[in-house]
Amino acid sequence: MLQNAFPKFKEKMAGENLPQIVIDTFEYYYAQLLSGKTGLLPESEIQPISELQNSEKLSNDFKEFGKKVLKNSVMIKLNGGLGTSMGLSEAKSLLKVKDSLTFLDIIVRQAISSEIPIVLMNSFNTQKKSLEILNNYKELKQTIPFDFLQHKIPKINSDNFEPIEFHNNKNHEWCPPGHGEIYTALVTSGMLEKLLSNNFEYAFISNSDNLGAVMDFSILGFFAKNNFPFLMEVTNRTEADKKGGHLAKHSNGQLILREAAQCHVEDESEFQNIDKHKFFNTNNIWINLKSLKNILEDNNNILGLPMIVNKKTVDPRNLKSQSVFQLETAMGSAISVFKNASAVVVPRTRFAPVKTTDDLLAVRSDNYILTEDFRVIVNPIRKLNPLYVKLDPKFYKHVDELDDKIPHPLSLVDCEKLIVNGNYSFGKNIKIVGNVKLENHSNEQMVIGNDHVLKTKQ
Repeated sequence: MLQNAFPKFKEKMAGENLPQIVIDTFEYYYAQLLSGKTGLLPESEIQPISELQNSEKLSNDFKEFGKKVLKNSVMIKLNGGLGTSMGLSEAKSLLKVKDSLTFLDIIVRQAISSEIPIVLMNSFNTQKKSLEILNNYKELKQTIPFDFLQHKIPKINSDNFEPIEFHNNKNHEWCPPGHGEIYTALVTSGMLEKLLSNNFEYAFISNSDNLGAVMDFSILGFFAKNNFPFLMEVTNRTEADKKGGHLAKHSNGQLILREAAQCHVEDESEFQNIDKHKFFNTNNIWINLKSLKNILEDNNNILGLPMIVNKKTVDPRNLKSQSVFQLETAMGSAISVFKNASAVVVPRTRFAPVKTTDDLLAVRSDNYILTEDFRVIVNPIRKLNPLYVKLDPKFYKHVDELDDKIPHPLSLVDCEKLIVNGNYSFGKNIKIVGNVKLENHSNEQMVIGNDHVLKTKQ
């Protein structure tokens, strides 16, 4: 019975004018789902990686070579996300993040400063407003379009493996296929061909919410001079990263990414062993576009990336709605597909994503500064351990709640840890020093007025 469901998906996708490559790719993963494939990677099939090139120790020759091939390079930003986890209903990159600038403003100014063209992978939800911002920057002079679109795929009813129907909101019947879809979308949009015909050979790809992902001439030179088809930036795992995916070497000799969802329960302690599996993926990726074109042509445009099965509800805001499967792939997992793919260890500064309002509050504070070339870095005057911020999700989970209760940047450069439990609002010129924990168990909002300094209690 299950095998007969694919024609329904095919009809549904064709009805939305989705390209044949997208339909074929969905069929490839749908067949895996039906066959019961789990995508699990047991510890016995992988080996840890002990040594990798460190980007901070690259010779000046690589930097000079990077400057030479900059004219053949393009920066691509993954810009399809809406930031729903922070209560946003538009592109996350349109959020004001630092000095009244949005993520997208900062990204564009980084590109202008580095003299590199910028291309966005948008979704239908993010395209219009993002392009309006880019079109306002007259300094962006480039021969290639500003964006291309990722596709949508059907959600799968987890009870019968058929296309889900949700009459309240037809949009909820569809989902993005994960950022691994970038390789398909580059082909179907014609962007890959446009880039190659305009002599662009090297693409630096990263998330639009990672303000640390700036052009680095040394890494570009290392990537280009070694003629790698694929290069992943990794950084050292810490205790905070132990549940995130890590880099390893497969028994076949190929580098591979292992995510938590691909880990056997009995392998969990090994998966979380940060001394054994030292490196995690920053999702800053370098691709040789000629190599990408060749490997796609050799595989009928299906790279065969490892499948990720996400179990969700059809209405993401209603946890009692029908459960569905969403089939996804991860961009970085292509490291296992490209022969001679490599990885480079980068400093933590190149991985500075804003995933929560905790992160947003920290970046907006004086603990971070915006440099002249529009990099967001930790304030050099900070002398403490990395800042830790934890806001009560009951009151600060969404951006509008944060903006309402903490409308002005806090001074956190002398703060080591800030924990807020309960409902507080903050005035102007508030400075937090040392380790501060605020507790409000009442139903009333507590107000911290202007010009206050909150310090560690002695």
